[in-house]
Parts: sequence; C-alpha cells; structure tokens
Amino acid sequence: MSHGHGHGHGHGHDGPVPLGPTAARVVVGLLTAIGIAVLLGTVALWPSSRSIDIPAPFQTSGGGAVVTEAGTVVAQDVGPCGSTSSGRVFTGEPVPPTLNAYECSRNVISIDSGPNEGTRTLLEIAPGPGQPDLRAGERIRLVRQTDLSGATQYSFYDYARGLPIALIIVAFAAVIIAVARWRGLRALIGLFVAFAVLVGFMLPALLDGKPAVPVALVGGSLILYAVLYLAHGVNLRTSSALLGTLASMGLAALLSYLAIRLTHLTGLSEEQNTDVQLYLEHVSITGLLLAGFIIGSLGVLNDVTITQASSAFELAALDPSASRREVYTSAMRVGRDHIASTVYTLVLAYAGGALPLLLFFSIAGRSISDVVTGDAVAIEVVRACVGGIALALSVPLTTAIAALLARPVGSGARSAAGTDQPRGRHAR
Repeated sequence: MSHGHGHGHGHGHDGPVPLGPTAARVVVGLLTAIGIAVLLGTVALWPSSRSIDIPAPFQTSGGGAVVTEAGTVVAQDVGPCGSTSSGRVFTGEPVPPTLNAYECSRNVISIDSGPNEGTRTLLEIAPGPGQPDLRAGERIRLVRQTDLSGATQYSFYDYARGLPIALIIVAFAAVIIAVARWRGLRALIGLFVAFAVLVGFMLPALLDGKPAVPVALVGGSLILYAVLYLAHGVNLRTSSALLGTLASMGLAALLSYLAIRLTHLTGLSEEQNTDVQLYLEHVSITGLLLAGFIIGSLGVLNDVTITQASSAFELAALDPSASRREVYTSAMRVGRDHIASTVYTLVLAYAGGALPLLLFFSIAGRSISDVVTGDAVAIEVVRACVGGIALALSVPLTTAIAALLARPVGSGARSAAGTDQPRGRHAR
C-alpha cells in the first residue's frame, strides 16, 4: 500500500491523529459536551419510583388493572339472548335464555389461557356500530375480572393480533437485513434502543410530572446518538449528521413552543388528551403536545441530515480538487431536491393521519377556514409547518458542517478526501 493511500485512508476515521484540523476537533468536542449534558439531563429527569393510580377507564369493575386471556370462537350464531351463561365459565353448552326478549350474536368462546383454561364462556353481542363481528375460528382476547359476588366474569377485549403482527415484524426485519445487511441489522438494533428509551425513560418521566420539553429533548438526543452511530458507524460523516440533527431538533423545539403559544393550541380536541387532563392532572397537555412535535420531527430530520452528510463526503471523495465551497454547492443541489420531496412526505403523512377527521368535517357543513383553524386540524397544520421549517433549515446547516469536515482547513486536497478517496479512485 502506498504512503498516499494510507494517509487518505486515515483521514476518513475519527482517530486521534487525523483530527488535526480544527473543525473536526470542534465538532467532536461539541458532540462530547452535548453527550455529557444529555447524560446529566437523563439522571436529573429520571422518573421516581412513585406509584400512580390506574385511571378509571382502564380499571376493571373491581378497581384493578385489566387482565386479558386468550380465547377462540368455537361457535357463532344469531338468536335470542339473555342466557345466564353470558360471561360466565362453563363446560359443555350454555344455558338457553328464559325469555326471547331480543336477538343478538351468540358466541361460544373457548378459554385458552389463565386459571380457567380448557373451559368455555358465552359472549352475547348486540348489533350496533363499533361492536365486534366475530366468526367461528377467530382468536380473540378476553378481559377476566371478578364481579361483586366474587364470580369470574369474561368479556370481549379485542382481536388477537399477536401472531400476524409478529410475522409482519419478522418480514420487515428480514427484508431490511437482506438488503442493507450488517448496516440494516445495526439500524434495527438502534430502533430497539429508541423504543427502549421511549418506554423506559420518556413515558415514565412524563407520568412522573417531569417537564415535557426537557424530557423530549433529552430522550430525543439519546435516540439520535444511538440510532445514528449504530446504523452509520462512528466517523466524521455520521458526526456531522448528528450535530446537524441535534441543532435542528433544538430549533424544532423552539419553533413548536412559539407556534403553540401563538396559535393557542390546547390539544383538548383529541379524546386521549382530554383523558390525560382528567385522570393525570399533573401532566401538562401543552407540554405533551410540544413533546409530540419534537419527537415527531426526529425521523424526517435524521433522514435528511444523514443524506446531506453522505452527499458532501462522497462529492469530496469523487473530486479531490474541489474546494469546500464547490462541495457545499453541489451537496446543496441534492439537498434542495430532497427538501422538495420530503416536504410532500411530511405534509401528506400528517394529512393522512387527520383523514377521518377531515372526512367528518366535510359533511358537517362548516367552512374550510373554520375546519383548518379548528384545534384538531390546526395541530396537524402547525406540526407539519414546524417540521417543514426545521427540515429546510437542517439541510444547509448539516451540509456546511459536512463540507467543513470533508475539506478541513490547512490540509491538502488529496489528504482531505478521507476514507472515501480510495473508493473514488477505484470507481474512476
């Protein structure tokens, strides 16, 4: 291996020797300082071990947590209802109703788990909107609870989706790994870490009454550090994308705060937020709305920033004689195309989420201005616009950082190309 080749290879990694250029040292120093601040923030915001009472809508009739069991529909027909076997545990056949008061769907369910496994129960479901339409052979989930007399009572909870969802997840993971290979596997591990941060830190901290915006910023930063470095490796290219994403996330937080204050959004048009305010009084709805804005912007910001960083480094590698300004200008041309396409993705994704609401409003006879400025739709409009602004500003910011690292000041054009220079020469 020639001396020139080895020198170019060394500059593509974050080793201590190639970090001679001031820009690289500044970026790594900033990321280290932010990382320490995030860890300190995690410790400060870590949820306490206090217990929170289960809200009334999520309790059983006995006041405890909902316990579900597996069940299978073994028989189904339509006939007179009012059997004393409804919801009760029995073997054999249910007791016929004494009165033919009304007809409904009668479903004999085999109980497949829990203390009454191997027995049966009867579910009588009156016709109406929102009622389940069960068929023989379907697997369902049953709520098991105890009534005031101490007898076990079963009722319909939901369809059993465990196996289909597991198959879909396995297919998703298999395709990602087959196409992206080791990088795809690392991305999936990063996704698991992101889910762990969300469930293990952010949700308990919000339930504990911690301020929502710091929780969202700290949790989002933990996710970004894990996801980006796991999926794309620890190098200057990833570091430039990470710094750009962190800065854009902070900007999204500021814009979200200003937008919510300016538009007086409450979030109370959504039923789940109303339940939170009613049963979890110590949780701020506005803060929860802000946290949702911040976390919702991470995915699209990550997509754009890593693309811009990769574009800048690849362009620098393909043309070692290009100046930093030329690398920045070329990468920005890619970025502008990316902004145009991603804004559509962002807005249409939020519009898709609000589609049932828009459909309902379309038949209510309300003017389009009233619909758009109403709290429910305005939340989606503001969320899309805030995300779009943060997305657009993240492109020049990340591109500038990446161009600075791909073409460090004071280094020759050949040595500045980094790890990708040999690959560029090989391609040519």
